[in-house]
Amino acid sequence: MNILIVGLNHNTAPVEIREKVAFDGPMLEEAMNILKESRVVKENIILSTCNRVEIYASVSDIDAGIENIKDFISGFHQVNRDLLDNSLYIHKGKEAVKHMFRVASSLDSMVVGEPQILGQLKDAFDAAMKNRTTGVYLNKLMRKSVSVAKRIRTETKISENAVSISFAAVELAKKIFDDLSTKAFMLMGAGEMGELAARHLINNGVKDVYFTNRTEARAEEFAAEFKGKAVPFETFVDELVHTDIVICSTGARHYTLLKDQVRRTMKSRKQKPMFIIDIAVPRNVDPEIGKLDNVYLYTVDDLNQIVDSNKQERAKEAEKAEGIVVEEIGSFVKWTKSLSATPTIIALRNRAEEIRKTELEKTLAKLGPMEEKQIRSIENLTSLIVNKLIHFPTSALKSENENKEQMLDIVQQLFKLEIESDNNDKT
Repeated sequence: MNILIVGLNHNTAPVEIREKVAFDGPMLEEAMNILKESRVVKENIILSTCNRVEIYASVSDIDAGIENIKDFISGFHQVNRDLLDNSLYIHKGKEAVKHMFRVASSLDSMVVGEPQILGQLKDAFDAAMKNRTTGVYLNKLMRKSVSVAKRIRTETKISENAVSISFAAVELAKKIFDDLSTKAFMLMGAGEMGELAARHLINNGVKDVYFTNRTEARAEEFAAEFKGKAVPFETFVDELVHTDIVICSTGARHYTLLKDQVRRTMKSRKQKPMFIIDIAVPRNVDPEIGKLDNVYLYTVDDLNQIVDSNKQERAKEAEKAEGIVVEEIGSFVKWTKSLSATPTIIALRNRAEEIRKTELEKTLAKLGPMEEKQIRSIENLTSLIVNKLIHFPTSALKSENENKEQMLDIVQQLFKLEIESDNNDKT
C-alpha cells in the first residue's frame, strides 16, 4: 500500500490560505467520511491546526491519490485549485514516513521542540479511529510516530531550554526559586508577553497572583481570569513586600518602578530575594535596581540573549533527533515490506496445499482401501515435502532485499498466483 501525505503549513501558505482549508469541529468528521468513500483513498487521517493542515492517507495508486485529495480539499473548501497547488506539498513512500516522524517529534514545527503538536496528532488519530477511517498501515504509522517522538524526547534535550521570552522568564524564576508554589507574583501592565509569562508561572505552581494596571478594569479582568487579586496602580508598591516575582509590561514612557521604592521594599522583606523582569520597551524599571542586594533584574534584551542561546542548543539536539528519525524509518519500511509479501506467501501456501490435496486424493484412490494409520503417514509425508519445498522461497520473500518487488512478481508468475490486493500495493 502507498503512504501519501498532502498538506500545507506555516512555511508554504500564509494564514489567509491556512484558515480557508482548516477542518474545524464537525467539518473534520464530515471530511474524513467523504474521503473514506473514495475508490483510491483506502485510509485517511486529517490533522488541522493553526499552523498546518495535512491529510495522511494510504492509497491504491499514488498519482490518482494525489489528484483525488487535491480535488477533495479544493471542492470541500471551495478554494481554487491553482491557488491551492502553489501552497501544497506532497510526500510519498519513505518521505511520507519521514515527514510524519518529524511532525510528531516537532522537528517540523514553527518552534522546534514544542510539545503541543504530538497531542494534536494523537487527537487527529483518535478522531480517525472513532470514524473508522484508518487501517493496518496508518494505524501502524501513527503509533510508530508517537513512539519515535517519545524516544526523541527521552534521548535528546530538544524540548528543554526556553525559546520564547515568556517561558525564558519562567525558567529563570525556577533557577532563582526552588519551589514556585510558595512564591507570589505580580504583573504590572497588560502586555501580551507579560500575560503569557503569567500563564506559564501559574502553570508552574505559583498560586498568589497580583495584577495592577493604570486601567483598573483591565487588572480586574486578569484577576478574575487567573483567580488572583487586582491591585490599584497607585498603591501597587505597598503589595511588593508580599511579592517575589514582578513582571513589568506597561505602556509607560518612563520608569514606573524606582530604586528607592524597591530598597524600602527589600528592607521590609528582610532581604528575601526578589526577581524582577522588565519586558517593556521603553523600560519600566530603573536599571539601578539591579545593583541592590538580593534583587535579580532582567530586561527583554537579557531574555532574548537567553532565548538565542537556547535556540542554538535546541538546534544541536535537533540534529541528534534527525538521526533517530532516519534510523526509525528503516524499521518502519522493513515492516511494510514484510507486510507486502504476506499475500504472496499465503497464496503460495494455498496453491501448494491445493496441489498436495488433489494429488493425494488421486493417489489414495488408485491404492484402494488402506488403514487409517497408513493414510495419515502418507498425508504427513506429502505435507512435509510441500513445507520443505516452499520454505526457501517463503524465507526469501520475508527477508530484506532491494529486489523484493521483482521477487514477488516472479513468484506470482511462476506459480500463477492470484493476489487479492490493490495493484500489487507497495510502500
